[in-house]
Amino acid sequence: MGHMHGLSQSALPDLCSVPTWLKLTFDDVKDQIYRLAKKGLTPSQIGVILRDSHGVAQVRFVTGNKILRILKSKGPAPDLPEDLYHLIKNAVAIQKHLERNRKDKDAKFCLILIEKFSLIPKFWVLWGFLGY
Repeated sequence: MGHMHGLSQSALPDLCSVPTWLKLTFDDVKDQIYRLAKKGLTPSQIGVILRDSHGVAQVRFVTGNKILRILKSKGPAPDLPEDLYHLIKNAVAIQKHLERNRKDKDAKFCLILIEKFSLIPKFWVLWGFLGY
């Protein structure tokens, strides 16, 4: 269901300063990001862990860069973009389901919709994140 009472609370604040109560420094946050990336976590999972267990609301406010840019500067960035990876993973799961349940028309329709993600790789190639 859509937003019932406007979008004003959904927008991030323009103020990009580090909160005064945050004890972590720039280097501490970067070290945490590298440590979590070595465990194989995606940038969104890293952001959730930093938010929930370390109190970093927005990594960009503390470091000045987003998590993916920090990972790319050091090297351990993921090969595939997250959105493309999850679409492929979902399509493979539905294909396995359709091998067992051939008459599932709803799953077949969902697979057709998921496989229409041809615009996403074009976007990533255009911006230079995928090298085709």
